[in-house]
Amino acid sequence: MMNITPTVKQLLIINIIFFIGSLLVPISNQYLALYNPEDDFFKIWQLFTHMFMHGGYMHIFFNMFALYSFGSALEHFWGSQKFLFFYISCGLGAALVQLGINHLEIQHLLNDTTYLNLSESTLRQILNATISDGDNYRPDLFEKEIRVILESSSKLNLLNQDSFNALYKAAQQVQIPMVGASGAIYGLLIAFTVMFPNAELALMFIPIPIKAKYFVPGLLVFDLYSGVTGQSIFGGASGIAHFAHLGGAIVGFLIMWYWKKNQFNDNRWN
Repeated sequence: MMNITPTVKQLLIINIIFFIGSLLVPISNQYLALYNPEDDFFKIWQLFTHMFMHGGYMHIFFNMFALYSFGSALEHFWGSQKFLFFYISCGLGAALVQLGINHLEIQHLLNDTTYLNLSESTLRQILNATISDGDNYRPDLFEKEIRVILESSSKLNLLNQDSFNALYKAAQQVQIPMVGASGAIYGLLIAFTVMFPNAELALMFIPIPIKAKYFVPGLLVFDLYSGVTGQSIFGGASGIAHFAHLGGAIVGFLIMWYWKKNQFNDNRWN
């Protein structure tokens, strides 16, 4: 087993510090998780900080295990600066892709509300109205708030069930934040597969070793299916940002393609 490399070690420590901090100071999620630009909590730095936040013990465990397993091998060959550039680039790319997909989904939902002719400020108020009590989604709380908003703009009498449902779903899309290093990790998976396609991966949940060139594309197909359908292959609804995974993988592939084209694969930056 390869020894842990310096930048991977530092990233592990930073992620663990952020995770413990988010448990001790829950309000930190409001500032460091990635919210949609339509959300009042959105801050530009969240594009960077979200990749150090995680949603639970298993979430951070699997991401950090993958960071150690694949990141150490890549940093060993690339050097610290090149590795860190790649990791952060994939994380940022993942965030931008997921935000772009979310924006398209929100606009699609809002197509059913165009007849309301809501102003930009009114629509923003509605999309930031209360959607849960902290533990459960509460359409009744959302309805109570938006009725006041629509009444003040003389639009309440135009609201019907279809437009209410569309606004509520759009508000959920806006207000649910994204956290995790998964986008950056998927970039590492792509880079590892490009460099070591025949490496056999012994995964804890699969009894036989699988070559990277087969496992990683299969994982991407799973994410594409789940991202498009909103369902897990194994059943149930998905709360995972699958398009962020795909975004990180795409950015990772493009960087590897560029480096290979320019013969940077064998050149360390430090």
